[in-house]
Formats: sequence, structure tokens, C-alpha cells
Amino acid sequence: MAVKKNGVDQQLIRDLAGILDETRLTEIEVEVEDGIRIRVSRQSSAVQAVLPAAPSQPTAHTPAQDAAPAASPSTREQSADTDKNAIPSPMVGTAYRSPSPGSLPFVDIGQSVEKGQTLLIIEAMKTMNQIPSPRAGVVKAILFEDAQPVEFGEPLIVIE
Repeated sequence: MAVKKNGVDQQLIRDLAGILDETRLTEIEVEVEDGIRIRVSRQSSAVQAVLPAAPSQPTAHTPAQDAAPAASPSTREQSADTDKNAIPSPMVGTAYRSPSPGSLPFVDIGQSVEKGQTLLIIEAMKTMNQIPSPRAGVVKAILFEDAQPVEFGEPLIVIE
């Protein structure tokens, strides 16, 4: 039987950490039951459990989170502007701007895009995933380099 502390399955966390080591992923998140989500991340060395409750209820916390530096005010302001119109990465993987090496990119800054148009490809677990535009607009910024590793939720392209 799994050892539980504060309602969180400790063996599951150990298993997820093992998967990170085996697959060389930087982050993994699973939903176990009743809306409880567990995220294990290599970059911040954090383990977080998100419980379905009022916003004031605390989540699982690790000492590594205390050591993480807070974002500077200028970084927060810039990220607020970017996040408003940014298309986030739907997965962890490697982002590519074009369908194959040496070919033209899917989109460039200043280009108009239609809803559903492919913006980029993210390779995850040896699968190429086309990322479509969720809305029509103009590409204002491309926030990643070709063949760059990206994290879940990381802003990739700004469309206004």
C-alpha cells in the first residue's frame, strides 16, 4: 500500500521522479483522483499537488520552492503584456519553426494568421505535433528559437 502524507501518494511522486530521470523530461504532471493534480519538475526541484478547493487552501510545498528567486518587477510587467496575447506551449518538447530543416518557417513576425493555421511544431516523445493558431491575428513576436526545448505553458508566439 502506498504511503500517504497529507493526502498525497508519496510512492507516486517517487515513480514520477523516476520517469523524469528515465525520459530526461524536465516536468511531468498527472491528475490522480477528485481533481488532485501532482506536478514534478526537474528545473525547480519542486513537487506540487493542486487540490480542488477554495483558492485559500495551501498546496503541497517543498523547501526548494523557498529557495527559488522571485521574478523582478520588470520581468513581471513584461510577462503580463506577453501573456495577454501569447500562445502557450501545450506540452513539453522541442519547438520547431518550420516543417523540416532548411524549409521556410510556418509564420514570421508581422504575418497575418488565420484561426487553425499551423504556427509551429513541437516534438514530444518522437511525435511531431502541429500547434494551430487559436485565433486570427498578426504575429507580433516569436518567443523561442528554432529547435529550442520548451516547457508546458511557456509563451511561444504573440498574436494580436
